[in-house]
Amino acid sequence: MAEAKIGFIGGSGLYDIEGFSDRREIEVSTPFGDPSDAITVGSLEGVRCAFLPRHGRGHRISPTEIPARANIYALKSLGVERVVSISAVGSLREGMKPLDVVIPDQIIDRTRERPSTFFGDGMVAHVGFADPFCEDMRRRAADAAAGEATFHDGGTYVTIEGPQFSTRAESELHRSWGASVVGMTALPEARLAREAEMCYVTLAFVTDYDVWRAAEEDVSVELVIQNLSRNVRVAHAVVRRMARSLADERRCGCGSALENAIITSRDSIPPETRRKLGLLVDKYLG
Repeated sequence: MAEAKIGFIGGSGLYDIEGFSDRREIEVSTPFGDPSDAITVGSLEGVRCAFLPRHGRGHRISPTEIPARANIYALKSLGVERVVSISAVGSLREGMKPLDVVIPDQIIDRTRERPSTFFGDGMVAHVGFADPFCEDMRRRAADAAAGEATFHDGGTYVTIEGPQFSTRAESELHRSWGASVVGMTALPEARLAREAEMCYVTLAFVTDYDVWRAAEEDVSVELVIQNLSRNVRVAHAVVRRMARSLADERRCGCGSALENAIITSRDSIPPETRRKLGLLVDKYLG
């Protein structure tokens, strides 16, 4: 029986939200190791939701070390179909100010050291990723953010490896590409969610202007935490509205992303790989 239909990935205090009831923690093991932490499942706005602290309680896991495959697989195993990511980002645009919310529609991958696919070990799949965020989820996120914060519908999110912030040259390079915000967590989450046939959207909360803006204080952990704390109320309000809006059945194409993506001959797939990925592929391999 499914534990939850909607998954929220964000800070360790995200689930300390008014109205989140009947909660319990679930320890989940996956073929890709343990997720970042126990997953808290409960009811919010009458909808079963799961909350996963991306960096673990106490923020002990660096961006490179986040077990993204285990996180997405664990949520999938609990029945989650839609994932809402809460992410802190730096702005690359004058008009995207600290405390604004950006709902990106495109992404650039500048990570280097993170596993970005469930596949391999004898099974190959090529999923479409031209539009990395579920458009239906983006529309609902925009509706949820309206009236709660100044929000920007669309933009390109540059995902850097971290844990260091950008150099000034990198910040200017990202701006020259037309990117909107820079962060460290949207990938490989978005890729893995697509392979797992889960809808995925990012709510990017702007905490600073990165380091391109000469008149602005350079980004620092102190500044990021300060503005993250100021964003908590907005984040909770948007999360409640998102939960309410996602109670219906999916009508997008995310739930069939693997339908024509598995290219390996069925009789060539190693049995161990087939077992490992059964949660994702059994509906197609019979």
